[in-house]
Amino acid sequence: MQNRTPLTIAVATITALIPLAAQADGPPPMISVTGEATISTPPDLAQIEAGVTTDAKTAREASEANNAAMSKVLAALKSAGVAEKDFQTSRLSLQPQYTNPNRSGPSVLSGYRATNRVAVKLRDISKLAGVIDTLTAAGANDIGGINFAVSNASKLLDDARAEAVADARRKAEIYAKAAGVSLGAPLSISEHGSAVPVLYRRAAAPMAAEAAIAPGEETLRVTVGISWEIKGAP
Repeated sequence: MQNRTPLTIAVATITALIPLAAQADGPPPMISVTGEATISTPPDLAQIEAGVTTDAKTAREASEANNAAMSKVLAALKSAGVAEKDFQTSRLSLQPQYTNPNRSGPSVLSGYRATNRVAVKLRDISKLAGVIDTLTAAGANDIGGINFAVSNASKLLDDARAEAVADARRKAEIYAKAAGVSLGAPLSISEHGSAVPVLYRRAAAPMAAEAAIAPGEETLRVTVGISWEIKGAP
């Protein structure tokens, strides 16, 4: 009997420690909340697509006429003060055109259509209406949509992140006070969704220089989820 006593005590000790070990492996008590922040700012960049569409009887005639007209458009952009690095070809095509005078018969080749468009970035959106006027005066007959952007979006998003964390802490402190506890250290911080801003926001394309242009504001939004450890009553 004396030899069995130490073994019995050891087994009892291990059994008593099992609930403590299981408790240590579980998650600590915490408060989890979501913080949000939005920042609105007027855009300071604009992008517009413009070009020339030319119809002719032959592919050669359509291409040559289009090249001549597009050269005038590009020269007008330079004269308007747009740097060459800020415009590039976005579309170039030469396609046959067909007509079908008799709906029951086959289509007939009627000519060719050449299209050349450039994407133009403007770093001063106050010049947008003037550039559109310059493009149309130079012969551009294919004006695309206008897009607006914010150049310092990354910095603004960082500011929104800090505000979102502050919003999350404010909410967590409300819950902690109502529950009669206090907040410990943050256990986890995660950003929900994608905080990368859309580079360009599309707006309706003006068809004449007199058309009003309203850039409005860009809204950047950040959402974070944070969990805080719960301490005892403060």
